[in-house]
Amino acid sequence: MNYIGGKYKIIRQIKNYFPPKIDLFVDLFCGGLDVAINTKAKKTICNDLNHYLIEIYREFQKRSIEELLNHIDSRIEAYKLSKTNKEGYLAFRDYYNKTRKPLDLFVLVAHSFNYQFRFNDAHEFNNPFGANRSYFNHVMRRNLIKMHQRIQNYQFMSVDFRDFDTRILDSNSFVYCDPPYTLSVGSYNDGKRGFKGWGIQDDLDLFDFLDRLNRKGIKFALSNVIEHKGANHQELTEWSKQYNKYDIDKNYDYCNYQKKNQKTATQEVLITNFQFRR
Repeated sequence: MNYIGGKYKIIRQIKNYFPPKIDLFVDLFCGGLDVAINTKAKKTICNDLNHYLIEIYREFQKRSIEELLNHIDSRIEAYKLSKTNKEGYLAFRDYYNKTRKPLDLFVLVAHSFNYQFRFNDAHEFNNPFGANRSYFNHVMRRNLIKMHQRIQNYQFMSVDFRDFDTRILDSNSFVYCDPPYTLSVGSYNDGKRGFKGWGIQDDLDLFDFLDRLNRKGIKFALSNVIEHKGANHQELTEWSKQYNKYDIDKNYDYCNYQKKNQKTATQEVLITNFQFRR
């Protein structure tokens, strides 16, 4: 899954701080599944507020890989989808907004600008065409085949993190959180995309949620940005003092294409309530 704002480039770094053995792994803001797919656990639960994304994953589980690839190829052929055919893309986008089929959304996103899942307030997909950049290429095909094999036993959910039932967790569980980042909000991580946004109160509610996990002896890790363009996330800074904070080497200069020539200072961190390093 090409998912902007994913953790693929830093997955090896953050995994250094994950528990060595996990019975139940919960990816509370799962996005493109970079972390879930690369984390070994006896059971995996993936949750995301974007239910359209979760519906795609459930559709992946229901169909064989041959069915998936045949569907994708047939849509590409029917609408002549490519890196240059904007008219075909727009026609397919109109078709999807009338029919709302999950696999069609996957194909649509694969040809859209920056592979973004964006919807208007009526939940119509409105991401523009990914001219000369986005298309379902051989790398995406290969990754889809691998992904299909890996997620067959995953449980997918779409609930607000505040509504997640923590009663299913115990001391052998591990919860990973990669929420929208308050400091570095952009089109790829603003938490909206046709859904509700993300602000300081959401951060505070998430901190409370993680504090409750900690009191129950449940391990967690939180990815976030603590500094961006000279601004400091004061609430995160204060809250994290009671836990373990690790700097993650990640540069977000590329994320805002309108300011791609400006140098920015962004410090991503991983915060855990336990100490472990391989």
